[in-house]
Amino acid sequence: MLLNWFDTAPRRILALVCAACVAMLAFGLYLQHVVGLEPCPMCIVQRYALVLVALFTGVASAFGTRAACLLGSFLALLAAGFGGFVAARQSWLQWYPPEVVSCGRDFYGMIETFPLQRAIPMIFKGGGDCAKVDWTFLGGSIANWSFVCFAVFAVVFLALLARQARAARFARGHALARAG
Repeated sequence: MLLNWFDTAPRRILALVCAACVAMLAFGLYLQHVVGLEPCPMCIVQRYALVLVALFTGVASAFGTRAACLLGSFLALLAAGFGGFVAARQSWLQWYPPEVVSCGRDFYGMIETFPLQRAIPMIFKGGGDCAKVDWTFLGGSIANWSFVCFAVFAVVFLALLARQARAARFARGHALARAG
């Protein structure tokens, strides 16, 4: 039954993913501004990935055409994969912290000071802040939960893409059968 929902409601699914991303971003802002947790460079990159997923799914849901849903799902899959990679790297740093803990520069300081070719590797290298676990829920850090959410999003987008491709093949085959 759940798989049939992917056939009939890709627009709703994309809207739900968009809403989930907005909720996650709002929670991150709550943790930052109310609880007082300062985001590390990798957290900020994950936020940007969430913004991209929300943007792609929101626009695709708003247009609602098959082509928009297909393109939105594909672009959101790329953004979710990137966000999942960053979250996995941060989780790795949290489980196996570097021997030399250095907080390094903040994200904006790196972008302003260094050219992009040098800033991006510095962001993914991580530092002491990225390895620090400030908050947990059910034993998982923010990075762990972020990875889980990006992975779930990626599975949803893959299912949407597979269903859209199957529906397009079926429609093509049906049109050929009627013409022949």
